[in-house]
Amino acid sequence: MATLDKHASAAILIPPDLQQVIDNAWQVTKQIPGYLLENEAKFLGFLAAVTPRDGAILEIGSYRGRSTVMLANVAAHYGLGPIVAIDPHNSPILVNPDGSNDSSSYDDFLQNIRLAGVADHVEPHLAYSTEISSTWRRPIRLLWIDGDHSYGGVKADLDGFLPYLVPYGVIAMHDVLNNFEGPIRVFVEEMLRSEQYGPAGFVHSIAWAQFRPTDGAKFRQQRTKLAKRAAKLIPLVEEGKELRGLKKIRFKLTRSRIPHFPLTHQAWATHLDPSIAP
Repeated sequence: MATLDKHASAAILIPPDLQQVIDNAWQVTKQIPGYLLENEAKFLGFLAAVTPRDGAILEIGSYRGRSTVMLANVAAHYGLGPIVAIDPHNSPILVNPDGSNDSSSYDDFLQNIRLAGVADHVEPHLAYSTEISSTWRRPIRLLWIDGDHSYGGVKADLDGFLPYLVPYGVIAMHDVLNNFEGPIRVFVEEMLRSEQYGPAGFVHSIAWAQFRPTDGAKFRQQRTKLAKRAAKLIPLVEEGKELRGLKKIRFKLTRSRIPHFPLTHQAWATHLDPSIAP
């Protein structure tokens, strides 16, 4: 597990050009096919720019490169190193009508990051995340999980890379408020209910939490309140099935009661500031 250093108590500083950098990155990002919404993409850009500490920005699940391009644009501007992008590029999204899966999104991914001008700022891995985590040894400052949405898949992603997440780093996961079992269960059961994490929340369907292994207990009340609301979604999800009727209505109503809208950059920075505790 990574350890603290003298920089851990430094307050977060928001670059004066951050909004313009993120807006410019979105103009490129929105040209890439994908499922990431505008405010979700911009939130990832913000996390890339301001998450405390050194370390890699690691993405699990690249598909055609939408989130990769956003992260790489911001990281390149601020000199934060390449985005480590892990994906076997054989998502069920690519399954053919006859049930076969001989397609790959890898060529599209490579073309998209080249056209976006960020290929030199991406370290692609055509592999399953478990293949990479088995030999991974580098510190991580931002872990973006958007791969296999099954419970086992998300938990394996978290377990495989958590030992390398630096204190005050951030984990963000996609589709936590959508109809998938893995993201919501892992976020509630493994993160919100763990004293290793501090501030946490949602931006639309992205769930995020800051790794605070030394003082996470100080944030217990905030995490517990959020977990109580989010946990109500768990019995309602039916992965692989479309929600219908009363269950669909209950799901949407329950989700609406979970705060999941963006804050200002200053508000996010205050949440993530290592020097601030509730």
